[in-house]
Parts: sequence; structure tokens; C-alpha cells
Amino acid sequence: MSSSTTARTARRRTLRIAVAALTAAAGLTLTACSGSGTVDAKPADSAGSGAGAVEAGDAGSAAGAQGSDAQADPGAKGGAKADTKGDSAGKQSGSAQAAGGGGAAPGVQRCHTSGLKASFATGEDAAPDPNAGGSTTTSVVLTNKGSRTCRIGGFPGVDLKAGDGGGVWSLQRSTAKHSSITLKPGDSTDFTINLVLSKGEGSWKPASAVITPPNETTSLTLDWPWDALVDQQGATHPGTFVNPIG
Repeated sequence: MSSSTTARTARRRTLRIAVAALTAAAGLTLTACSGSGTVDAKPADSAGSGAGAVEAGDAGSAAGAQGSDAQADPGAKGGAKADTKGDSAGKQSGSAQAAGGGGAAPGVQRCHTSGLKASFATGEDAAPDPNAGGSTTTSVVLTNKGSRTCRIGGFPGVDLKAGDGGGVWSLQRSTAKHSSITLKPGDSTDFTINLVLSKGEGSWKPASAVITPPNETTSLTLDWPWDALVDQQGATHPGTFVNPIG
């Protein structure tokens, strides 16, 4: 990952920590639920309708786009919206550009799973802060590893899987707005996942995260590098949720 991507991830994380901390009080009082449902294989939502990284392998699985169409509302019950994504332009690395009006240059196709590489940003200030006082964030970097320019935007599907058949948690989406981003070969963009890390009882530890790019049904699987989460799978407004790309 380029130095500009690392610096951008650090800046964005610093801004989000302040907002995400406000969700702690609401998130930690939500009722935990140990059950989880089967993940439907359907496309994730589209834009139209740090230095080190843990890289994903190209998975042939059709697991996991959003398990529910319901959106998370971090602002409910005293919480705050994290990552409003008000300005997508200029946040992508390299020569990637935000596509004005949700469009892209003629002939530019959407990014397909086979042409993308996913990784957790782990360098410098990119790791979740266990002392954030509640909610923190992690960033997932998506890189165009193909030979053609492609367009990507919207919400990815994120399914957290426990080990030993311990179930699947399909993350809800934030209410943040989004736009399309054009990635040239080698360019990267990212999205964040808000997390409520557990420090005791009611914890749930993912073994992996299954990332499904928007409008795709095949996924990329990442080993989960962070600590356990507060189990809020049954909550209406969980503090762990996914933000849009870009």
C-alpha cells in the first residue's frame, strides 16, 4: 500500500474515533443475542440503486452479501453517526477519482471480485483502538489488481464468521451516503467497519471476515486479526456495522 493510503487511513481513523466513541454508551446497553441465521448469497449494495496488511485469498464462495436490507442507525438512542462520508473525492489513492453524479467514464465497467484484492489495514494507526472507550474502527483496503480500470462504490457485504461452526454475523449498513470511485490498475480505496470490542462477558470472536464487493456474489475471505466483539447480533442498532466504500 502506498504512503498516501497509509496517511489517509490514519487521518480518517483519527476523525472517526472521536465520533465513534459517542456510540459506546448506546452500543454497550444493547441486548446481545447468541443466535445467527443462514447467509443468503445475493449481491451487495451498489452505488447506483496502513502500510502492513493481512491479505485475502481469492475465494470462489458465493457467501455473504448483506444478510439483511435493514440499515444500521448509529444515531439512534444517543449514538452518533460514524463516518458520514460527506466527501468521497480525494480520499482514494493513486489516480483513482470519484465519478461525478454516480457515473463513470464511458466503457468503464464495475470492479469484479476476481480483479480485486482485499486486506485489513494494520500499519501504524490503522489498528482498532482497544482503549477507545467503546466503539472504534478497522479499515478494509480494496486494490484493483487487474489490468483494466474499473468502477466501484456503495456498500460491500461483510459477514463475520466464527470458527468451528459458531455461526455468521451479517453486518448491517450505516446511513452514510456514497458515490462511485474509478480505480486504475494498482489503485486502492477502502471502507471502514465500526467495531465494539469486548472486554469481558457477552463476547463473540470472529475467525474470518467474508467481503463481497458491491453487485458481486463471489467473495474474498480475510482472517480476523482483531479481538472479540460485544455480541450484538440481535440488536436493532448494533454498534458494529459497515460503512460504504470510498
